[in-house]
Amino acid sequence: MARNEEKAQSMLYRFREAQAAELGLGTRADRRPKMASACKSLRECERWRGEILREISRKVSKIQDAGLTDYEVRDLNDEINKLMREKRHWENQIVALGGANYRRNVAMLDDDGKEVPGTKGYKYFGRAKDLPGVRELFQSRKKEEEEENQALAYYKKFMNQGPSYYGDTDEDDGTLLQYERAAEEEDWEEAYSNLRETLGLPSDGPIPKLPGPDQPAAPPSLVDGQGSSTKRKTGEGDAEGDVDMTTLEDDPKRAKGNKKSDVSAPPPAVDAAHTHAAAAAAYIPFLRTENLLPPTLPTRQEMEMVLLALRKQALVEEYFGEEGS
Repeated sequence: MARNEEKAQSMLYRFREAQAAELGLGTRADRRPKMASACKSLRECERWRGEILREISRKVSKIQDAGLTDYEVRDLNDEINKLMREKRHWENQIVALGGANYRRNVAMLDDDGKEVPGTKGYKYFGRAKDLPGVRELFQSRKKEEEEENQALAYYKKFMNQGPSYYGDTDEDDGTLLQYERAAEEEDWEEAYSNLRETLGLPSDGPIPKLPGPDQPAAPPSLVDGQGSSTKRKTGEGDAEGDVDMTTLEDDPKRAKGNKKSDVSAPPPAVDAAHTHAAAAAAYIPFLRTENLLPPTLPTRQEMEMVLLALRKQALVEEYFGEEGS
């Protein structure tokens, strides 16, 4: 009778051992632990996870067999889902021991780019999708998802809109401001004409211009005074000489003033906001002018860059863990 050592060296014994290791049976000392948290070695956790992946691959290939009955297909599908849960436990233990993060929550998509139903929770593989009751479940889910996609496509045009959608950039080109200014001037002239008719004033006089933020209102008396003074000066030689002298003296000063205003004059809106902030800060000693200015809104490009950086950081943490980031 052969000894145990001789049996262990036989070709049939070694073949059985290799076959048992391939099927995931192995010996009692080399059997996979039931609790993933009981394994404290990162190398062993990687090994058991690889073994579970091989078992899943074999069972997924086996479930495609057309000769299996419905009961065998259901049993195989249950075993595959059980192995998937066990694989997730080992992946959690690998992450807890400081290893790589294999938990990729990536949705499975079909040819049209839509999420495949049945990819979350309990999954169906191979012939299990054609079992009685499962096909109807997939069709009902597909109809629900199509309805949700239609509703989402309708409301998607109102989502992720920039400042231009809310009218924050309408005044950038100045077209709207010019239109509003023209409309205000028309209303001003109409109101001035109605008031003049109501008070019984002569209607041949000039209508004063609408006072704006950068243009102080000039009273009509000053305008009439200037007109009368110019009429008084219009005469023969002396009057013409006075007018020429004043224009010669005032022209260079006006030109210099226009150049300075063109170069150094800030925009009216910014200047007005800064003036109001400075006036308010003068009454509040613990606040500065910069604290009372309106906040600077980020542009669409800056918001997109921030969102892109957050997505990149989330992907790095997902695939490499928090230490990799």
